[in-house]
Amino acid sequence: MKSLLLALGLLVTSFSSLGADMSNGANNFYTSNKVTVEKVTFNNQYGMQVVGNLFVPNRLAPTSKNAAIIVGHPMGAVKEQSANLYATKMAEEGFVTLSLDLSFWGESAGSPRNAVLPELYAEDFSAAVDFLGTRPMVDRERIGVIGVCGSGSFAISAAKIDPRLKAIATVSMYDMGAVNRNGLNHAVTREQRQHVLFQAANQRYVEFQGGETLYTGGTPQALTGNAVGDEFYDFYRTPRGAFTPTGASTQTTTRPTLTSNVKFMNFYPLNDIDTLSPRPLLLIAGAHAHSREFSEDAYQRAAEPKELVIVPDAGHVDLYDRVDLIPFAKLTRFFNTYLK
Repeated sequence: MKSLLLALGLLVTSFSSLGADMSNGANNFYTSNKVTVEKVTFNNQYGMQVVGNLFVPNRLAPTSKNAAIIVGHPMGAVKEQSANLYATKMAEEGFVTLSLDLSFWGESAGSPRNAVLPELYAEDFSAAVDFLGTRPMVDRERIGVIGVCGSGSFAISAAKIDPRLKAIATVSMYDMGAVNRNGLNHAVTREQRQHVLFQAANQRYVEFQGGETLYTGGTPQALTGNAVGDEFYDFYRTPRGAFTPTGASTQTTTRPTLTSNVKFMNFYPLNDIDTLSPRPLLLIAGAHAHSREFSEDAYQRAAEPKELVIVPDAGHVDLYDRVDLIPFAKLTRFFNTYLK
């Protein structure tokens, strides 16, 4: 019986793995023997603990001062999803790197869980600069940032008011304000937006009185035939990228609370993006990404030096983990040039 159960378990695992598209080198959980990883904690300006992973290249000279890169995870994800991969790959290139869980997500502090507070997300990036800039191995004048998906907009928001971030790169960026106000390709009407606001406002009464918390958006629990939802499903709900933090539920991973998610409607990360100049901005998007519009919008608004890289044959989620598509060489050249 024990052997039969083991065989059935292996069969289920096999079918689950087959359900994930592992093409183009998908390798979200990549690790490297060229890098030493250490879990670290530090407080943001509001006394909330932020948890991250510090990646240090094994080849660093003991007393050297080195360039460092902060990596932010996709919105609703955690550092184990995409951010650790980017941090590992960039550490292999000689950078000290730090992936972090944003407040309310993963191992970082904040209650209720899955809450949205974009200004605090931006603060977490500045707190990461505080941490890195006080490490003896890091040159505090050579700190950059990579924001994946929603973290692209949070990294830009942080960098606009924190000049210590010397070089800013985004990958598959979502402008989390614009997508919540207007939807993709401006498909959300004013009436639809008002409906969401009324729904969230009324739900506050329910939760204030101890009622059940409602969640919104995020990744579906099954394939639906919706191209965008199914693209996220293939990463977040299969062995390709699924990760449930301790204490969390698979039913709510990636899903913000309804009542807090409307705060994104007051979030305008691309306003005054030109003030990043003369610091450099690199925007990377897939040619077929449903989010491509946000990188193109940011590029149009930004001042020089700026660069928009469109990756052929790539969609939005492809650039989370498909190492054969992610332009790591371009990222390496960018940071070597501007963090020298």
